[in-house]
Amino acid sequence: MSDDASARLGLPYLAAGQLQKHVTLNEALTRLDALTQTAVVSRTTVAEPPAPADGALYILPSKATGTHWGGRPAGSLMRAETGGWVVVAAPDGVLAVVLDSEEVLVRRGGAWAPLSSGATAPVTALQNLTRLGVNTEADATNVVAARLNKALWTALESESGGDGDLRFTFNKQGASRVLSLLFQSGWGGRAELGLVGDDDLRLKVSADGATWRDAFSVDRTTGRMTFARGVARRETTVLTTSGTWTPPAWARWVEAVCVGGGGGGGSGGTGSLGTARFGGGGGGAGGVSRGRWPVDGLTGGLVVAVGGGGAMGTGVGGAGGGGASSTVSLGGATILTGEGGKGGNGGGASSGLGGAGGAGLVRSNAGGDSSSVAVGEAGQALNRPDGPGGGGAGGGITPTNAPFSGGSGGDGAALHVRAAGGLGRATAGLSGQASPVAALSWAGGGGGGGGGGDTFGAGSAGGAGGLYGGGGGGGGAAFSASGVGGAGGAGVVWLTAIG
Repeated sequence: MSDDASARLGLPYLAAGQLQKHVTLNEALTRLDALTQTAVVSRTTVAEPPAPADGALYILPSKATGTHWGGRPAGSLMRAETGGWVVVAAPDGVLAVVLDSEEVLVRRGGAWAPLSSGATAPVTALQNLTRLGVNTEADATNVVAARLNKALWTALESESGGDGDLRFTFNKQGASRVLSLLFQSGWGGRAELGLVGDDDLRLKVSADGATWRDAFSVDRTTGRMTFARGVARRETTVLTTSGTWTPPAWARWVEAVCVGGGGGGGSGGTGSLGTARFGGGGGGAGGVSRGRWPVDGLTGGLVVAVGGGGAMGTGVGGAGGGGASSTVSLGGATILTGEGGKGGNGGGASSGLGGAGGAGLVRSNAGGDSSSVAVGEAGQALNRPDGPGGGGAGGGITPTNAPFSGGSGGDGAALHVRAAGGLGRATAGLSGQASPVAALSWAGGGGGGGGGGDTFGAGSAGGAGGLYGGGGGGGGAAFSASGVGGAGGAGVVWLTAIG
């Protein structure tokens, strides 16, 4: 121990019998003023301030400039004193608050370093903290708070003494408690994931932070997942014209429905008075086919052809045109076909037979046959209950010149979302209707048959087949001018992407 100054802070001692003891005492007090609760103005100011406040402290950076600062080593603690500067010797262990950067430094090994990592060794433990705020203030509710843009956690590698793994462990007191990650936007809750009220993993979401909806849960005993509002994504594209279609990137499966065009109704026959005359047969409904494929097998996308409806039969006893098939092709190969319905036959001295329904797993609904002794036969509806309706037959005329009404068109999707067939009438038959719920059904109703003419009157026209795939109604018979048939309804292709 020195007889002249204190061992650690170097405060000069008063000597026995010393003259001007106030000088020594004042020097000791000045050093004590600098090293007690040390507050440093800055440690990054390079140029020596021209008029510092008395007692101001600075830690010199490297290459400091000025009359008193220049040439001094970095880290020197400088004190402004009565217009000059003095170097304050700072022993290891001195803490200094840097005012302009709001950081705390510690003197270790003759150098200044942040309190959290010393010059020779880092701080290895901060125990029993009650609050921690990073760039913000923690409070009694949020005892750990951080305001930042990025954060990184990385595993301690095996070569650095770790095992290369990184695992976070969260624990709650009991099953009825909440252990979760709460995600907010504008301080309003939007999603919560965790053990919320029990020990099963749950995810719930909210649009406003007030009303929450369960998305899924995982049973901890079985591992089985439950999706409260379903999980599959489905999007349906309805193609009414031919073109190409590529599955969306998120899709895993594609379901397809092909409906062929409906056949046109035949026109009615004519003949001499006193003879039987038959109306035209109803057109057959378009066929329905379904397919399902994995997206991985649909490389290059699909080419779709949508079949048009068959033309109406015209002239005396003219047959209706057959509907065109709807197809889906891949790489030039047809992978699904909805066959077009056949056209109804024209009437004459014998029955105008209805056209057959287009082929499918179950053949679609056929058109009705005409008669000269009864109302024209209705188009079929139940041969394929989910398919389009067949067209009704045109009304005939008895040998005694008594006319009959045409038959009604068959209902589309009769046991599903019913699209009404057109009514057969003594006058022109009504057109078949489209599905009343287009998002649920592709089947249209068949057109109604037109009525037969009176002794010298013209036969009435058949109604058009409804969208999609409905058969056209047959035209009515007459003495001289027969009724034309109704055109068949166009086909359609539904493509549903499933993810």
